[in-house]
Amino acid sequence: MTAIITDPRERTRFLRFIVVGTFGAVVDFTTFNILNGLLHVPAVWAQAASFTIAVISNFTWNRLWTYPDSRAKTISQQLFQFFIVNAAGLAIRTPIFSGLEVPLRNLFTTVIPPIPHLAPSFLGHNFSLAIAVLVVMMWNFFVNRYWTYSDVK
Repeated sequence: MTAIITDPRERTRFLRFIVVGTFGAVVDFTTFNILNGLLHVPAVWAQAASFTIAVISNFTWNRLWTYPDSRAKTISQQLFQFFIVNAAGLAIRTPIFSGLEVPLRNLFTTVIPPIPHLAPSFLGHNFSLAIAVLVVMMWNFFVNRYWTYSDVK
């Protein structure tokens, strides 16, 4: 963590990781809302599928932009490691999402005044997903930085 503060290269990598992660979050949320809202895929399954699609996007952009100097490992080795880290991230994310979804949906149904054009279920799903994404983002950065992209100085 201190390297992010003291080393300009690590700070740049972290900021790029955040940009890639933000783009991945857009992919994640868009896919989730299409699957759940339009196609009526159950929320837990929709978030797992949207996560997977976002991981593919994030791997591509992290390899090309965040860590372009990481080439000591083959792409298949890095993809495998990235997948393992993100599978663990999904294992962290899913219970967070599942545990927050109903309470937040209830909060938006009973406590918070209605917001026009935004159903309580939509708000509950998306706020739950946002919290889970933030938690897993930190996990993903540190584990990928020191395992998947360990060949970067």
